Amino acid sequence: MTAVMGWDLGGANLKLARIEGGRLVHAAQIPCPIRQEMGKFDAALEEALLLCPPGARHAVTMTGELSDVFGDRAEGVAYLVDMMRTATDGDALFYGGGSGLLDCIRAVERSFDVASANWHASAALLAQFFPAGLLVDVGTTTTDLIPLQAGVVAARGYGDGERLAEGELVYTGAVRTPVMAVARTAPFKGRMQRLAAERFATVADVWRLMGELPAEADPYPTPDLKGKSAQECAARLARMLGRDLSEVGLLAFVDVARHFAECQVAEIEAAALTLAVREQLAADAPVIGAGCGRFIARHVALRLERPYHDFADVIACDPGAHEMAACCAPAVAVGLLAEREILLPVA
Repeated sequence: MTAVMGWDLGGANLKLARIEGGRLVHAAQIPCPIRQEMGKFDAALEEALLLCPPGARHAVTMTGELSDVFGDRAEGVAYLVDMMRTATDGDALFYGGGSGLLDCIRAVERSFDVASANWHASAALLAQFFPAGLLVDVGTTTTDLIPLQAGVVAARGYGDGERLAEGELVYTGAVRTPVMAVARTAPFKGRMQRLAAERFATVADVWRLMGELPAEADPYPTPDLKGKSAQECAARLARMLGRDLSEVGLLAFVDVARHFAECQVAEIEAAALTLAVREQLAADAPVIGAGCGRFIARHVALRLERPYHDFADVIACDPGAHEMAACCAPAVAVGLLAEREILLPVA
């Protein structure tokens, strides 16, 4: 059976999914090396290629073109397309949203369609399962909120600028977002106080203290390059308040973490509610959660009083691939969409 490899090339992680017979059999996330050079993508690709069986076909989506190692998105798309063309001997197709799957030449020519289209792949796949709903994909850095209506993707924006303007992209995620981007004040000793405008802590510290962040969601170094224990997370949050953990102890900073968690969920909930009202989504239209931070999507669904579905429960998936399926949703989606186009005969 010919496998189709779905790829999602991000600036921080490379994700890939192996599809066989309409089913996800394996998914993986490989961090890109932390260095300011284009070769970081090639290093992650070299590791990922070891997971590809001989004769596999390849379908690619990306967000890595936004990395600041590139001068602009067009340069980034051209680099990543050429990288995959070389790695696959030219046997790679690139997802271009409404433009479909494009060969290497057309992908570079239509770089705007290819750039950061990974959200569209996930939504287009889910629209085949849900006539109406709201995809909430919470990644390490951003959250995609994509309405589905009448069995199609109902997003009004496409590029990141448009999507930010439409409220369909919120720059907050479950790991890398600095705490100072979530709130400017926090409760401490019975009063609200302002925070330091420094990257002393991230929301990964918040969600670890809340006991909700999966361990595999955060492969990155912490801001102070120390560990990820509860004590160390609390110490970083203490610095955001200009304080030391020893002043009041761990439990006080668990309360601080609870405040930050509430602020972040409320921001995503507000964006989700705005889209649900805009699209007049029926009350029973579900939230579909994806990404390493989909536990936040569950909170949003509960607060909106909507049914919740996990991306991994929607697709056909081997048990061993279930946990990574939702974390690698765009790679899985582009692989499943491409398999039908590449391998199945036209009726």
